[in-house]
Amino acid sequence: MLSSRERINLALSHQEADRVPLDLGASTVTGMQVDTVYQLRQALGLDAPGTPVKVVEPYQMLGEIKPDLMDALGIDVIGLGKPSTMFGFKNEGWKPWTTFADTPVLVPAGFNTEPDKNGDILMYPEGDRSVPPSGRMPKGGFYFDSIPRQLPLDDNNLNLADNLEEFGPISDPDLAYLGREAERIWTHTDKAVLANFGGTAFGDIALVPGPWLKHPKGIRDVEEWYVSTVTRRDFIYKIFERQGEIGIKNLEKIHRVVGNRVTAVFLSGTDFGQQTGPFISPQAYRDLFKPFNKAVNDWVHKHTTWKTFIHSCGSVRALIPDFIEAGFDILNPVQCSAAGMVPEELKKEFGDQVTFWGGGVDTQQTLPFGTVEDVRKEVSARLKTFGKGGGYVFNTTHNVQAGVPIANVLALYETVRNGGRYGV
Repeated sequence: MLSSRERINLALSHQEADRVPLDLGASTVTGMQVDTVYQLRQALGLDAPGTPVKVVEPYQMLGEIKPDLMDALGIDVIGLGKPSTMFGFKNEGWKPWTTFADTPVLVPAGFNTEPDKNGDILMYPEGDRSVPPSGRMPKGGFYFDSIPRQLPLDDNNLNLADNLEEFGPISDPDLAYLGREAERIWTHTDKAVLANFGGTAFGDIALVPGPWLKHPKGIRDVEEWYVSTVTRRDFIYKIFERQGEIGIKNLEKIHRVVGNRVTAVFLSGTDFGQQTGPFISPQAYRDLFKPFNKAVNDWVHKHTTWKTFIHSCGSVRALIPDFIEAGFDILNPVQCSAAGMVPEELKKEFGDQVTFWGGGVDTQQTLPFGTVEDVRKEVSARLKTFGKGGGYVFNTTHNVQAGVPIANVLALYETVRNGGRYGV
């Protein structure tokens, strides 16, 4: 029987292993909302009723995928990243909290908030309530949205440093942490590692508002940023240019401490697609984003054994050739419900050039609203289509959300276990 690490390496080499490898929770876009993690653990008999689950990524309220759950489901990948959350506080000092769904959870000490007068939950950068909040969970909601904190802009006095505040040299404590964690995972598990070191996602709109920054300056409003990629294109280009230089220098330092214990590295989470097609043209991607994606990919491929991972939601079929030319080895989340993202066509056209990581079941419709049989049918079809010849790691299309019937979640993983084997 192959180890998880061997299974993932074969898939990334476009070879069939003993079964299709499986990811859950190795990144912030391949995880599961904490309410659903709690229900899944209860359904599998892993916990006594009322046992809380840790919220390991508070922005999206993602639940911890502990080793016992990984074993129960046959998960092959573990995530590696810095210890801080999207709101700038660390995953430490755990304390009890309850979600709007009445799920008992544990949150970090920096999750320093209470409902406001409207019942919304306001979140603060670094847990500091003396500064304006940077995130809001609406009453009854399941995760946070960034609160725009855009200061007035003066086009005659734009400062590159304002939008580069978060892209400084990696700290010595973070380097030491990454080195320890990489060694621990390598020595004490057989899992592959999907790392996200940050700093190399150019224009990732989830990061632009800087929810971890106490006083963000520069272009921080979502709409203003998108407009600026056209109206202030040269300025954005200079931001990316400097960001890329800093990012590569940080990767050099990180590689010295983690070595080739990393299997794949999450380099870009910038979304380029909507439901009906890309929201930028291929030429716009080539002009503004591709040079910087390629520079980082080239460094990784020249100096490490790591495979490179891009996450881009929506209909991105028109951009996939450019993603491949930019050097990305892995495409996620493979949103097959979007226009043009037909599984059979994607596999036929690109399956020998890129590994598909995701696309296992639609998380917008089939998983939350379909029947158990709908889920089984779709999962089986995706395993058959994407798994053929390797080049596939199974995951749902983006995170499993709250409110999904637990019977559907169980059917999902049961189908992967029974239908993901090669030669059966």
